[in-house]
Amino acid sequence: MKNTNKLQRFYKMVIAELKENKGTFLVYSGLRLLVVGVMIMQLFNQNYENVFLCILTLILMIMPSVIQATFKVELPSLLEIIILVFIFAAEILGEINAFYMKFPHWDAVLHTLNGFLCAAVGFSMVEILNRQQKLKFELSPLFLAIVAFCFSMTIGVLWEFFEFGMDKFFQLDMQKDTVINFISSTMLDPAQQNNCVKIADIREVVIDGESLGIGGYMDIGLIDTMYDLLVNFIGAVVFSTMGYFYVKRREAKSLIKGFVPEPWSEEKKKRNSGEEKSQSNDRAKK
Repeated sequence: MKNTNKLQRFYKMVIAELKENKGTFLVYSGLRLLVVGVMIMQLFNQNYENVFLCILTLILMIMPSVIQATFKVELPSLLEIIILVFIFAAEILGEINAFYMKFPHWDAVLHTLNGFLCAAVGFSMVEILNRQQKLKFELSPLFLAIVAFCFSMTIGVLWEFFEFGMDKFFQLDMQKDTVINFISSTMLDPAQQNNCVKIADIREVVIDGESLGIGGYMDIGLIDTMYDLLVNFIGAVVFSTMGYFYVKRREAKSLIKGFVPEPWSEEKKKRNSGEEKSQSNDRAKK
């Protein structure tokens, strides 16, 4: 019974976080309606894999509110809206509507944004701790920037591991193939002396007597992975640099404040604490 009451309180807190900012709630509601509409279409088409992606998207879209209720932090409206749009762009537009194939740089834009957002998350976690009065030390702006950068790159690498695993064990193509017209490989050295043999101007690849019709040689995943990590690196560097100067100068109107979560205000803590006590008293009277 006690666990049920805790879940009910937590659910109410999540819903309250969802509705707290009108602008964010409007964006969330609009995107949610679009996802539900896409899911209904996929059900009619009996495309159950895409139905699962829609359900996953709906779950991911509520995660910012879950994080706020769990860790008692306030996500800036700008950050929350960007996260919601990012999830929609990656899952619904990218996967279901094949934007990854229709727009060559769609994946690069999302990975750059991912690097930026993950750096913001890493920066925020340490920055919140750094501002706690109970702690006896103060971290330098450079250290905070390095932590943000490293956190972002770690998430980027783990995601590429995930893509490789899905391609390896489930024969997917998350690491998108790249058509190239030049290769340089030591495996082609007939003397096996570790010398690179170069083949240029590759126009076609023939397998079992049939042309693939792709206009060159097919690189399986490596170039895509390195390109994704490169743009993730760019996003991480941009935010880390901004974070460094934000901590250094503590400018009240800095752009970065729109991406850095804040701990709950004392008023909000008391309000939520008061609601919990009120519910506890009601249960005691019963």
